[in-house]
Amino acid sequence: MDPKLLELLVCPVTKGPLTYDRERQELVSRSARLAYPVRDGIPVMLENEARELTDQELEA
Repeated sequence: MDPKLLELLVCPVTKGPLTYDRERQELVSRSARLAYPVRDGIPVMLENEARELTDQELEA
């Protein structure tokens, strides 16, 4: 994930910051409790494509 792109992207739900989870290939919005997939290097920033984060994932 390009660091400059990550600086520009925000969560479409909360407009808050995102962090990149390289292992899972996801952009994580802790405030929305959602993880957006990155497919072939392209972030899929659709709420209906995101998965909900568990309490354990948020604590880590």
